[in-house]
Amino acid sequence: MTTTLRIGTRGSQLALWQANTVKNLLAEAGYPAEIVTMKTTGDKRTDVSLASIGGKGLFIKELEEALRRKEVDLAVHSLKDVPSIIPDDFVLAGFLERGDPRDAWVQLDRVAPGGLAAGAVVGTSAPRRRAQFRALFPQLKLEEMRGNVDTRINKLRAGLYDAAVLAGAGLKRLGRESEIVSLFDVEQMTPAAGQGIVGLETLKANGRAIEAINAINHPLTARAAVAERGVLQKFGDLLDCYSAVAVHATIGDTTTIRAFFGELEGDRAIRLVKTGSNDTELVDAVHQELVALGADELVKATA
Repeated sequence: MTTTLRIGTRGSQLALWQANTVKNLLAEAGYPAEIVTMKTTGDKRTDVSLASIGGKGLFIKELEEALRRKEVDLAVHSLKDVPSIIPDDFVLAGFLERGDPRDAWVQLDRVAPGGLAAGAVVGTSAPRRRAQFRALFPQLKLEEMRGNVDTRINKLRAGLYDAAVLAGAGLKRLGRESEIVSLFDVEQMTPAAGQGIVGLETLKANGRAIEAINAINHPLTARAAVAERGVLQKFGDLLDCYSAVAVHATIGDTTTIRAFFGELEGDRAIRLVKTGSNDTELVDAVHQELVALGADELVKATA
């Protein structure tokens, strides 16, 4: 008898879209699966800053604990939420084909950022979005915005914010593409490492889950994920949920990595674009050049 794999997921609309997509792909590959929904502390505490209660890793930690307790066989994550360094007993065994990695501008009257009045309030939570957006549109006011896609758009409709910056992939996956006024180019608003990618995590000791995940892994997306996370991993524990850091890899005949290191409140920033034919060597070269440009000192200063 074939054992049914248990997929652990958060209960948000987007998380369930991701989990159901994984379930369907596994079924097509011959691995029956069921979904186990969990509510994490990060989902329950939407009244406070995410950074103040442990950062995005909080969404991941409780799913990892369920993996350790063998309540689930694999966990489905938005890869951008997964800390660059995970515990030794876990592995990110595979990745689904990447969605649109770009950030989306959402404004109910469809006004572009440059058309809003000075002092208009823009909601977004990610430090790297805040740092890059502030440099592009210093006349606008940025404020913390948390919650799932529906919650954030409802906050716009309630007049709590004049506009918002959200992940384009999430809006598209939920059928909310009509909410998008425009998408920021990766050159002007470098995405978070892993943005638009669904990552699948399991215990290194769970051979059946690893086998199943490998069957639905998307190789080009996996290369991008490993490269982006590889740059972050070079900085070890210097980076945290307050770091205004972005890394994005484009995979083609060659690999191009874009990196951004900035200050959440200040004006200092480092931008780097580098291309190479060997991903591992390119990650090393990007890290070395970032350090030479002062990335270590910039991160320490904003910690």
